[in-house]
Amino acid sequence: MQKIYENQSFTMERRLYIYNTLSRRKELFTPLHEGHVGMYVCGPTVYGDAHLGHARPAITFDIVFRYLQHLGYKVRYVRNITDVGHLEHDADEGEDKIAKKARLEQLEPMEVVQYYENRYHKAMEALNVLPPSIEPHASGHIIEQIQLVKDILANGYAYESEGSIYFDVPKYNEDHRYGKLSGRNLQDVINTSRDNLDGQQEKHNPVDFALWKKAQPEHIMRWPSPWSDGFPGWHCECTAMGKKYLGSHFDIHGGGMDLVFPHHECEIAQAVASQGDDMVHYWMHNNMITINGQKMGKSLGNFITLDEFFSGNNKALPQPYSPMTIRFFILMAHYRSTVDFSNDALQAAEKGMQRLMEGWNNLGRITPSEASTIDVSNLREQCYEAMSDDLNTPIVISHLFDACRQINQVLDKKATVSADDLQELTDVFRTFLFDILGMREESTDGNAAREEAYGKVVDMLLEQRAIAKANKDWATSDKIRDELTALGFEIKDTKDGATWKLNR
Repeated sequence: MQKIYENQSFTMERRLYIYNTLSRRKELFTPLHEGHVGMYVCGPTVYGDAHLGHARPAITFDIVFRYLQHLGYKVRYVRNITDVGHLEHDADEGEDKIAKKARLEQLEPMEVVQYYENRYHKAMEALNVLPPSIEPHASGHIIEQIQLVKDILANGYAYESEGSIYFDVPKYNEDHRYGKLSGRNLQDVINTSRDNLDGQQEKHNPVDFALWKKAQPEHIMRWPSPWSDGFPGWHCECTAMGKKYLGSHFDIHGGGMDLVFPHHECEIAQAVASQGDDMVHYWMHNNMITINGQKMGKSLGNFITLDEFFSGNNKALPQPYSPMTIRFFILMAHYRSTVDFSNDALQAAEKGMQRLMEGWNNLGRITPSEASTIDVSNLREQCYEAMSDDLNTPIVISHLFDACRQINQVLDKKATVSADDLQELTDVFRTFLFDILGMREESTDGNAAREEAYGKVVDMLLEQRAIAKANKDWATSDKIRDELTALGFEIKDTKDGATWKLNR
């Protein structure tokens, strides 16, 4: 296996433990194919702008993608675009969400798809989310979905009814367990099923779900099939495209926790019914972002789009938040923890991110000494231990905060650092803050140059202040200090001279 980062001092024996939703326990990650990892993640349904709830799975599995590559694996990351078959109520009836948007705006459905897909990609780029290896569209894989339906029919786990094809959940449950991912049993599902929806009379049982739906005359998006002109059920696309690009057995399937049931449960049933065994080795799910304890989502009308966060153009926001602030806010919580949105939390994340970026920039201001009075020998290993323990990004961040404290001690002349230890600090920050956590400095090149110039100006003013102090010109000395403090600079006098930092 070739290492991705040849300069990093880790061995390929480093082990990653992840929480497998299917087994409900933390497991040692063991790829099905030596050196190669296949990962499929449910992407967006592109009928509206991406919001904070879309950012979380994108960032969560971006971290998985980055860390697996960092450990030396060759990763094929597939993240789909849902552009057909996602019904208004996420059930088997109602109107396709994209078709509804197209009808309301008098557009072609693919105009809606293209517009919001472009905006989604722009938001992901702003968040520094790496593009997946493959990004297939549901509408581009109708043939594969039809073949999936044929295989399930041939194996006796589906039936035709008035031109539509439904998955026979009770029949499947006789031979396999329906509900093993979500922990539900069939009777509970039956008891909570809605039997008053239009079209339920076509089903043998209310819990059966559509594999193919016959299109009504007014339905815009439709394709020919052996059964009717229609469209695939929502659950089919991921099973079909996962198999096409990753094979009949692959390593990781991810998505938000809200997809565990019914979407991922139905995916498991479709895979087993079509090929006889499970397709996915590990199921990983990020938890929800909530507002006042309620899931953030378009269907609930309580979402704030990423564009609104970046611009501040929402009445719930007192200020704009940068893309890196949003990313850092999400990484400050473990991916399996619920994150409740609040402006206080975002402002705390903003300050924390600035503290780390300031620590990174301060590394370039340090003059190394012959010996260190700080200890950075365990920092790298501590960060690896946190990442390898189910991707515990909050602990990694806490270790980097500890490193910032040591950097400040060196700047304040209260500690020293050797050239080797300074290089180690720099390498660890670069590896974990940028390569793995995916943060980036938000200043443009022009802004970076201006900030460097500002720093030189501050240094020059402190030199003038030192001259004033040497001449016992206390009025000038105090004026320079007070005016710099008023501008947000923290000035500290030490036996070796004054130091400064900007309190943003």
